[in-house]
Amino acid sequence: MNPITIGLIGFAILFVFLFVFGLPVGIGMALVGFAGLWCLVSESAAFAKLAIVPLQTVSSYDMAVFPLFMFMAHVLFVSGISRDLYDLVAKWLGRLPGGLAMATIGACAVFAAMSSSAIATAVTMGLVALPEMKRYNYQPELAIGAICLGAPLGILIPPSNVFITYALITETSIGKLFIAGIVPGVIAAVLYMITIYILCRRNPNLGPRGPSYSLREKIRAFGNSAEALGLVVLVLGGLMIGWFTPTEAGAVGAFGAIILSLIRRRLNWQGFRKALVETVKTTGMIYLIMIGAFIFNYFLAVTTIPFWLADFIKGLPVPPLIVMGCIIVMYLLLGTFMDELTMMLLTVPIFFPMVLALGFDPIWFGVIITKMVMMGGYSPPYGLVLFTVAGIAPDVPMGTIYKSVLPFVVADVVHVALLLFVPAVVLFLPSIMG
Repeated sequence: MNPITIGLIGFAILFVFLFVFGLPVGIGMALVGFAGLWCLVSESAAFAKLAIVPLQTVSSYDMAVFPLFMFMAHVLFVSGISRDLYDLVAKWLGRLPGGLAMATIGACAVFAAMSSSAIATAVTMGLVALPEMKRYNYQPELAIGAICLGAPLGILIPPSNVFITYALITETSIGKLFIAGIVPGVIAAVLYMITIYILCRRNPNLGPRGPSYSLREKIRAFGNSAEALGLVVLVLGGLMIGWFTPTEAGAVGAFGAIILSLIRRRLNWQGFRKALVETVKTTGMIYLIMIGAFIFNYFLAVTTIPFWLADFIKGLPVPPLIVMGCIIVMYLLLGTFMDELTMMLLTVPIFFPMVLALGFDPIWFGVIITKMVMMGGYSPPYGLVLFTVAGIAPDVPMGTIYKSVLPFVVADVVHVALLLFVPAVVLFLPSIMG
């Protein structure tokens, strides 16, 4: 049996493990990778990888960026600063038609960037923003749509776990990926806000104007969140101008979040302990997934499937952008039933050699597929963000939740087309880094 056939069998077994038996992703990938290496190389090679990969993963300097940024996010969350961020944006935008929904998009973008989790952002901002929009008579489809579209923005806006995962798999610069995601993330948020404004201008009942606040109240709200915003600017600005490596930026962010919360007397021992425990739990899950993925990727390399597929695609008589379009559609479909980390770990090792062979920039490709992963999270019928929001809004029918994301399709098409046909949108800031 040739290596490619064994590789395809391995993929089939992995999908059975994940979707039939419900085996954890990391364990399933490790088992298939271990067995595949045993079959294709040797027993000793399989056991060597099983011994070395976990040690290399948990002791990796680059991997430390995961827990550091997550700890920063959890500290800011338990200290209540996420609510201050929503209050800030709501007071500045709430008077516009659909202003509270726009504020929800803006607050989701900031919180999602800090938490690096679409699900965590959907839960947090849903609990904060949905009651406020309900109080001001917002229609459920607009209120829910703002949460569903805003929560995944953290996948695209740094620091993003998806960017970190992509960088570790492809040996691409984490710092450049972070910087590359800033402009596309901001553009996505602005396009969603424009969509909300247009919808509410056409039908004011969707999102009535909110209360009016004086300039003094708006400035006071900004003062309550200025330190948190300054911390984000420090972390990302330090990355851009070369003050920090990504791991150092995570350490600065985590330390800054603790100091900020203590200065404002909003962090006690119980909250600190909760942030620490949640960080350890999430980190353990991510490390297990990464260990399994690295073992599986060694097996995948031995099968030669990625290189065979790259040569095959490169030889097709179609323009490279057509190939990229097919990849984009595939990621959109996968995102409806897979979480972002699983999707990236399973697909990037296959498509990355192909993308390089077609002459595309690896940073640009990373941003493109991250955008598609983001869209998959809220795409019917099985987008994970949709079901998360359904869990925190049980009184809203699932049909209304599906309907809530449809008006934003045009904004997403415009955004993807802009990234696809104007690569400078992605690559301009990374090029400044050198």
